[in-house]
Amino acid sequence: MSWNEEINEILRKRSIALDQGGQENIKRQHARGLFTIRERINILLDDNSFKEVGPISGGAERESDGSLKSFSPANFILGFGKINDNRCVIGGEDFTVRGGSPNEAGLRKSIYTEDLALQHLVPLIRLHQGGGGSVTGSGGGSKVIGSPVFSTPRFKSVARTMWSIPVATAALGAVAGLPAARLVASHFSVMTKESSQVLVAGPKVVERALKENITKEDMGGAHIHTRNGVVDNIAEDEHDAFEQIKRFMSYMPKNAWSTVTPCICSDPSNRKEDILSTIIPKDRRKIYDMRKIISLVVDQGSIFEVTKNYGKGQITCFARLNGHAVGIFANDCRYYAGSMTAGGSQKVQRFIKTCETFNLPIVSFVDEPGFMIGLEAEKAGTIRYGTGLVLTVAECKVPWASVIVRKSFGVAAVAHYGPDAYVLAWPSAEMGAVPVEGGVAVAFAREIENHPDPEYRRRELEASMAGRYSAIPRAESLSIHDLIDPKETRPALCEWIDIAIETIPDIIGRKGRLYR
Repeated sequence: MSWNEEINEILRKRSIALDQGGQENIKRQHARGLFTIRERINILLDDNSFKEVGPISGGAERESDGSLKSFSPANFILGFGKINDNRCVIGGEDFTVRGGSPNEAGLRKSIYTEDLALQHLVPLIRLHQGGGGSVTGSGGGSKVIGSPVFSTPRFKSVARTMWSIPVATAALGAVAGLPAARLVASHFSVMTKESSQVLVAGPKVVERALKENITKEDMGGAHIHTRNGVVDNIAEDEHDAFEQIKRFMSYMPKNAWSTVTPCICSDPSNRKEDILSTIIPKDRRKIYDMRKIISLVVDQGSIFEVTKNYGKGQITCFARLNGHAVGIFANDCRYYAGSMTAGGSQKVQRFIKTCETFNLPIVSFVDEPGFMIGLEAEKAGTIRYGTGLVLTVAECKVPWASVIVRKSFGVAAVAHYGPDAYVLAWPSAEMGAVPVEGGVAVAFAREIENHPDPEYRRRELEASMAGRYSAIPRAESLSIHDLIDPKETRPALCEWIDIAIETIPDIIGRKGRLYR
């Protein structure tokens, strides 16, 4: 007696599963310029590292004698893999079967994704293309409706991932409903420039409910969601999206209870760039390039910027100092003079939570004029979101270094200094409760108004007050750690990180859950 019949059925199911939704559906996917989910997984992961979970899960119909009549594979692919030899869990919808709208087996695998990653405490990658539930159901003909009342809430494991393991996601086509929610429940998300859309609901649903006739591209394209903070980065194509995910993961540890392995650094830690000593204009009204400053200080070629098109007055990126991964937070004076907006506050808060969760030291390059002011800023709730950021920083445990490049004013400036921050200042640094211009306008309003030449007196007072904002007396009073020649910034920060990184093991396990 042999098991050949059963073994043959296993092999047949495996073959059908590898065929996905059939050659015609695969051709349609390729005609759109898109890869299938299996192709995506193979491109992203190290060669031959994918180990599928539930490879023959699906819906089977059987003859009266129990033999297999037909088989529809699960339309969610899930398994283990490796990126740069580091293990991860990866999963995504198979758009060639039911357009990615989950069938019964696909839904089970989809729900299991977070649990599997949490069980092994390894990073999670989700590659999304598909919709949520369908009015026709999951296609299995089941008479059992809904989840049992005793079941664990579906999003509990999703929430747990946010404070336990690095999560990176990609929108690689139309993503709506449940997949869209899971797309944004991540520490890094990317969407392709031309071929992806992220939607709560598609155009037909919107037209029926709101009488709005709008395309999915106009409603949920990259030009929308990378500017409102829903998605972090734009990718030129799928290959670019995969490379960005790899870059992000290179800065992340295995989980929140691990540390990032440092890279071998060929960039000298004592490198000094003379241009830093002249890069800040003497004229306080003139702008400069903060990204250039960052690039001249960190390890060459190590910058990976995230969420660039949202909250543009603030810069958030990952980089390395002497081989150690760090989070960088800075102001961009080209947008609202670098002031902290409501959007910028939310962007930076989320970034700092990610660094705190995964034990990355933070370096802030400070040119903060304060919270954004004016009618639109008040309508946006700037003070609420800005204060939320300040409170998040106050709870940080990771090492923090702050380099005051130019301005450091008001409550917003507090967000640039974590507890026990190592604080350096350049000669161009200005520090105070409010910017000189605003402070003079309020404190000397009557004197300026009554002067024979009000504008002359205003400039005279501003010049006089500017001297009081200098970092020199603060350095003399040990209110900052040191006042340095800007070209000394890299050596100083590399010395700091080599010492600070030794404290990371002591804080693991003592942190609060900032993603609560």
